[in-house]
Parts: sequence; C-alpha cells; structure tokens
Amino acid sequence: MMEAKEVTFMLFETPSLDAREQEVLDRIDALKEKLRWQLHEPRRWVGSLRRLSFARAIQGSNSIEGYDAKLDDAAAVAMGEEPLDVSTETRLALEGYRDAMTYVLQMAGEGDFEYSTQLLKSLHFMMTSYSLKNRPGLWRSGAVYVQKEETGELVYEGPDLDEVPPLMRELVGEMNVNSGGSPPLIRASMAHLNLVMVHPFRDGNGRMARCLQSLILARSGVMAPVFMSIEEYLGHNTQKYYDVLTEVGQGSWQPSNDARPWIRFTLTAHLNQATLLLRRVRESEKMWIELERIVERHGLPPRTMNVLFDASLRLRVRNATYRAGLAEAAEEITEQTAGRDLKQLVDLGLLVAMGEKRGRHYVAGAQITEMRRSVVAGRHAVDRMDPFAG
Repeated sequence: MMEAKEVTFMLFETPSLDAREQEVLDRIDALKEKLRWQLHEPRRWVGSLRRLSFARAIQGSNSIEGYDAKLDDAAAVAMGEEPLDVSTETRLALEGYRDAMTYVLQMAGEGDFEYSTQLLKSLHFMMTSYSLKNRPGLWRSGAVYVQKEETGELVYEGPDLDEVPPLMRELVGEMNVNSGGSPPLIRASMAHLNLVMVHPFRDGNGRMARCLQSLILARSGVMAPVFMSIEEYLGHNTQKYYDVLTEVGQGSWQPSNDARPWIRFTLTAHLNQATLLLRRVRESEKMWIELERIVERHGLPPRTMNVLFDASLRLRVRNATYRAGLAEAAEEITEQTAGRDLKQLVDLGLLVAMGEKRGRHYVAGAQITEMRRSVVAGRHAVDRMDPFAG
C-alpha cells in the first residue's frame, strides 16, 4: 500500500529587500527611535495621545469596511462610552474591533505567547460576534469572492475551502518559526497579506488581517503598540490599499505572485504614519504647555487640562468622556464634579456648550481654537510621501 504524500501548501513569500527598500526601512527605524525616546517621558499628554492613537486605529480600520465614525465617537467607544451619533451596526463594529485590539495589546508582553489558529479564531469572534451571519470564530463554509460594490465586478476569489485549514496552520507556523527572522515591519506586512489573500472567514478578513499585523508589531516590543499601527493611514488611503492588493492578488489565490508592491506600500504607510505621529508629538507638547498657562491663569484644577486638550484637537467632549479619560489616568471624579468643571470652562469661554440632554457636548471656545491655530501654523503635509516614486 502506497503512503499518502503530504501536501505542502505555499504562502506568499517574503521578497528580499533591495537597497531602496532597506533605506526606507532604516528611515522608519530612525523615526521610531525618535518617537520611542520622546514618548518614554512621563508627561500627561502622552496618555491622551496614546488614547487617541488607539481610537484612530479603530476608526481607520473600520472605515475601510464602510463603518464610518468621527474620531470623538471612536474615542468614546474605545473608553467604553456611548458614541454621540453613529448607527447601531457601526457602534457594534467599533466595539468588536476595540475588544480584539485590547486583547492584542494585553498579549503584547506575554512571555509564553504562541500564535495559533485558535487565537485567530478567537480574535475573529471578538471582532464579529455582533452578527451570527458572520460565522464568528469559524472558518468560512464555502467559496469566497470579493466584488466591487459599485459595479459588482469580481476582483478576487480566495483559495478552495479545503485549502483554508492547512494554509492557516502554515501561516501561524511561519509566524512562530520566523519570530526572529525578517524585521518586524516586514513580518507583520506579510502576515497581513497572506491572511487577507487566504480570506479564511466569511466576513471581517480585512479587519482580521490588520489586527494581526498590529499584533505582530506589538510583539516586537520596539515601541508602545498603539503608536506602531498603520490602520489610520490605511483608512485614509483605502483605494491605494485595495489597488495594491488587487495588483498582487491578480484575481485569485496565486501565492507565487510577487509581493514586492505590497511590501513597498506598507513601508510607505509606516514612513508616513511615523512622520505624522512625530508631528503630533511635537504639537501636543506645545499645546499642553499653552494649556498649562491658560489653566494656571484662570486658577482651574489641573485635571481640566485633559478635557481642554481633547477640545483643542476639535473633538466633541462630554461629561462621560471627560471622566473616562481621567479614569484612564488613574484619577476618578464624580459626574457632579465633572459637571462643575465643564460649567466653569463654559463660563470662562474656554468651551462652548452644544446640544441638550443626552446629546449635550462641548467644543473648543475661541481662545482654545486660536491657541491650536497658532501651534499648527506653517505645518507641512506629511501623509503623502512616496519614497518609491520615480
């Protein structure tokens, strides 16, 4: 009796970096080193920046799937509060991604961590369990096709159903074996590509691929995980993201295709996102200094810095989100105390009250708006660099 031959399933292979790609990777590493040292300092505004970076990742990844929310609503969901004005479905999608990403951040420093297919299924369950039609936590049960919504044109067909389990086992095996091989950015990029091309789930494959990419980056330990995510960039460059996946996929599961365009796209994303974050760090520090002067001049409690900082970023702030932000910084205040603080800020013209009852919120007053305008004056666009152009 002849022995059955073991079938080997192939994933997309990581291309060797050429000189230009290595140069861009070195530029990204240099930017992240600058950021690592600047964010290491125990400054209160870093906590606000971390919170909003997490919200931007949730907002960006879900916007790609058509779940659009303003940053302040994504930030509210990230803190476990009700958003002001998103649909129920969008809120549930945001909450699911928040839960999965929170778990990713919790696992970032685990010493006995190991990738597994069950881990991926668990993340998928957290992300999509609001709808059973998504088959949360289960591989898809049939063929999968990706179509253009506008035209119905078929742009991608995933591998056959019976190939999904072995391909996913190979993917997690590769992630475990290659934990010290290629640079973290490249490993994360290739895991993202392979998961989205295998398309193992009925729905949520893009969100899962982006979440997996963030997990691998978080495990690298280079910098605080929320500051390494490129989901915000992908959300702002959705068409380019789809275009490069279409270019590499070429319509169907073809793992022998060249993954270099994808690698270059994600390196571009990291370069732009790190540059944008560095600008935010510098501007946040300047705005915090100006806000300290305003708070001291008016004799306000130092805790009001948090709500004024959020308002200076053009967010709609509320009693609940004010308290939740302080709670994350280990400072608890009552709803009544928060209400008094907000009224005082309104009376001073630092905030402007908007809406009524459950829709009550506050936006920056003229002085805070002018302070921000002064800080950001003369800034240059940093999110359109293409280091591979020409």
